[in-house]
Order: sequence, then C-alpha cells, then structure tokens
Amino acid sequence: MKKLNVKNNETAIFGVGGLGEIGKNTYGIQFQDEIILIDAGIKFPEDELLGIDYVIPDYHYLIANQQKIKALVITHGHEDHIGGVPYLLKDLNVPIYAGPLALALIKNKLDEHGLLKTAELHEISDDTVLKFRKTSVEFFRTTHSIPDTLGVAVHTPSGVIVQTGDYKFDLTPVTNQPPDLQKMARLGAEGVLCLMSDSTNAEKPIWTKSEKWVGKSIRRIFDQVDGRIIFATFASNISRMETACETALAHGRKIAVFGRSMEAAIVNGRELGYLNIPDDALIDAHELHSIPANKVMILCTGSQGEPMAALSRIANGTHRQISIQPGDTVIFSSNPIPGNTISVNHVINELEEAGANVIHGKVNNIHTSGHGGQEEQKLMLRLMKPKYFMPIHGEYRMLKIHTELAEQCGVPLDHSFIMENGDVLALTKDSARIAGHFTAGDVYIDGSGIGDIGNVVLRDRQLLSEEGLVVVVATINLNDKIIQAGPDLLSRGFVYMRESGELLNEGRRLVFSTIRRAMRSKKANEASIRNAIIDDLQNFLYEKTERHPMILPMLIMD
Repeated sequence: MKKLNVKNNETAIFGVGGLGEIGKNTYGIQFQDEIILIDAGIKFPEDELLGIDYVIPDYHYLIANQQKIKALVITHGHEDHIGGVPYLLKDLNVPIYAGPLALALIKNKLDEHGLLKTAELHEISDDTVLKFRKTSVEFFRTTHSIPDTLGVAVHTPSGVIVQTGDYKFDLTPVTNQPPDLQKMARLGAEGVLCLMSDSTNAEKPIWTKSEKWVGKSIRRIFDQVDGRIIFATFASNISRMETACETALAHGRKIAVFGRSMEAAIVNGRELGYLNIPDDALIDAHELHSIPANKVMILCTGSQGEPMAALSRIANGTHRQISIQPGDTVIFSSNPIPGNTISVNHVINELEEAGANVIHGKVNNIHTSGHGGQEEQKLMLRLMKPKYFMPIHGEYRMLKIHTELAEQCGVPLDHSFIMENGDVLALTKDSARIAGHFTAGDVYIDGSGIGDIGNVVLRDRQLLSEEGLVVVVATINLNDKIIQAGPDLLSRGFVYMRESGELLNEGRRLVFSTIRRAMRSKKANEASIRNAIIDDLQNFLYEKTERHPMILPMLIMD
C-alpha cells in the first residue's frame, strides 16, 4: 500500500466511495493514527453491469490501516450509506455507531450475513459525543426521507471537519424531528475548517418541498378514490409510509403489507415509534377478499420497477396472492432513479393493461426529494461558514456546481476541492492541499461472490447478451497432426442454425483449414490452436454478418 504524503500535523480527509457518483458513500477523516469512518454504502449497478447485484468500494486502504479505525459512524439508514456494512465487517471488525432506525436496519443485515454476534454496535443520538485520544465526534440533527438522520462533526487538532450526510431543510417533517439549526449555527460560529456536503440536488435551483406538502396531495387522492389503493414507495422512506398509513386509517382503510423489505420496515418503524399503526389496522393476504375494496390499502415495494418486487409481480400476474381488479388505483410515490425509467414505464403499462388506474409523476405532487436543492445547500454553507469546502455525494457536474454555490456564499474557489475516490486532502488550520491518492475502485457483488467478477467477465456477459455464442468442437491428435472428429459449430443467440446451414458449413470448412495450419507449427499446442480458431472464425463471421459473437473452442486432445 502506497504511503500517503500527509504530514504529522495535518488532518487527511478522503472518500473511499461517493465522489463522482451517486451511492457507495464511504468517507474517512484521519489524524495521525486515528481514523473516523463515516458511512459504508453500496451503489446499485448500471445497466451494463450484467448480473451484478451491488457495487461496493475497494476497502484495501481501510484494511491496511484497520488498527487506526476508531469508529464507523452512520448518518442514516439508506442502502447507499449502510448497504456495505456487512461486506466491510467481513474484512475488519470496527465499532459501529448509528441512530435507532439505522441500527435496527444494520442488525437485520448483519444477521442475514451471520455477523451479528461478533459486531460491536452502539446506539447514538444527536446528543452523543464520542471521545478518542486525539479526536472527538459530535452529531447534529438533519432532515431527510428517513428518521434519525444525523450530520457529523469531527473535532481534530487541525480543526473541525463537518460531514452533512444526506439532508434537506424540512421545517415541518412528519417525524417531528426538525433540523437543529441552532447546533449547526454554533458549529459555524466556533469555526469549521472544512465542510463536506451532499451535492445530489446541486443542479436544482429550488428549496425542496416538505414531506407535509406531499401529504396534502396523498390525502386529496385518497378522497377521490373509491376502489382499492395499491401504494408503492421505497421501503426506506419511513416518512412517506407514515403519511400513507395515516391517510389510509383516516379514510377507514385497513393496511396490507407486501414485499420483504417493506414488511421489515413496518416492523422496525412501529417498534421505534415512527409508524403509528394499530394492530387491528393491519391485515394479511387471506383477509383481503373479505373486506370491501374501498376499505383496503396495499402497501408494497416495487416503485422502481424491480423485476422481483411485489408490484412488478402484481403487474405481470405472477403474484400468488394479489391480482389487479377493475377499479384498483396504483400510486407510485417516488420518482424513477436514473436508469430505472424503462423498467418503471414497463410496470405502469402492465398495470394499465390489467385495468388499474395508475397515478405517478411530478404532476400529481406525490413525491418530494429527500435532498436539499441549491437554496438549502447555500443555507448549509452560510450556517457552517467553512474555511475549506469539499462537495460529496454527487457526479462530477453536481460537485462542480456545488463549488460555485460555495463561492457565492463566501468560500473562495481555490478553497474548494473537487475530489475523486481515493484522493486525499491534507488540512492544517491554515492550509489545504492534495496529498496523494490510494486505489479506490469498484468491487462487484454477484450473488454470494465478492470481488470475483472482473471486467473480463463483465465484458464476456455483455458480448453474450448482445452478439451471442458460437461453440467449436473438434477432436485432434497433435502428435500425428490429424483431425479425428469435427469440427462442429454450434450457435446460441447468434444465428438460427436451421436457417444458417450454408454460413455454418462455410465456417466449419474454415476452421478445419485453420486447425490443420495451426498444427503444422513447430510450437503448436492447445492454446495456440484455440487462439487461431478464435481469430480466423471471428474475422470470417464479422465479414459475413457484421457481428462479433463470442467464440468458444472446445478441443478434445487425443
């Protein structure tokens, strides 16, 4: 591991994930032999990452410095901030500090991975102060689309580093946990050396609407619907679930919950007091048919068009317990995440075809972001009054715009730093500089495999999905330089064999000649013959079809 160019009197801050991207939020603040980690998130894969479930950061730097890590503090319980915790804990066991809801969600994850018994877990609140030998950590309450959201202030000998977590300034939150403006202002008055702030909505010149505003729209829709309501949202959006459940109860509707993550969220939300749902208001699938349609709300996952989520299975008719009935109204209370629009539209089309009335989109005012727009980002900058600024949690253009907002709020442009994952910013009370870089790439999670899927495998998957496969089978005797059987060509996903006999026969004759030529070489071996087959057949098939199928030679050496 390359040694960083950080001096003994400097505090280093860095992102292992979350810089230049949405997701994978994992940040570090290091002074000498003490590292405070903030969050350990995952990123959901882009379309080209075929078969990949999640993307996590490369933890090599953290593993190499694990003796220095004093705490992993969690800002809130969303997947892009806690989803990587089990994978991190498989490599190093660090104490975890989180609010009540985030801690409950983390416990569920660790239990699934068999790590709960060995994990060191601590519940915190905005009043908690963690003290270590050289650093200390305090917290301040923010608002987001999930309860118990915290900003983090790390006190170091160089100065105070503030990391906001995800936030908006919702002054009328449904959870009755307003942002602690007084503590933020106190931190700013005492002096913030560097602010690390959420950049997700840096492109939007708005003040994000309050969750109470969404509640009015949802109540208006419930007033107008006489049939059954199917309400789809993120299982992590406890505030939205509270609004929907409260409105359903006010309209005399019973609540049925579908989707494993939604069921877990209901249990955790009720236990912690964030969801006020009486026992007799919840019904199971068997009771649905005995209750009038206008007395039911189904709360489910699948607002992003996920193929295996409850709503997708309801839409395509494969759900075992629910099917669309005439008069059903489906409410999508979320906006599609970039990359999910096609999947969401597909589910909407299937629901409409099945006879449901679908309500979605901004025009219906049934969703608001959990991230602050430009006006709130400027307010955070004014409250904190940082000497230096490092935008986080956003793609490059978002980070860049955020630095421009910081300049408008009194932070000189040369005091702002747009960083990449693995870049290190070294700070003293009077200076800031880039102090090196460590490897912080992507690690792919595929099923139970961690990091065993590389770019070569992904390239092969993409090639197979787009171009298909041609298998070449031949039995050869390398000593006697003869072909004993074959070659035969098999096509899968490339051409239909019955209708492409002439092409495959011509390819077979080409491969026969190629093998004979390759065997005559003095250095002939199985690998050289395979490579010759791939080169010649690929060129031939491209010339005939303008396509590049994967060529898979299977040579039986006699």
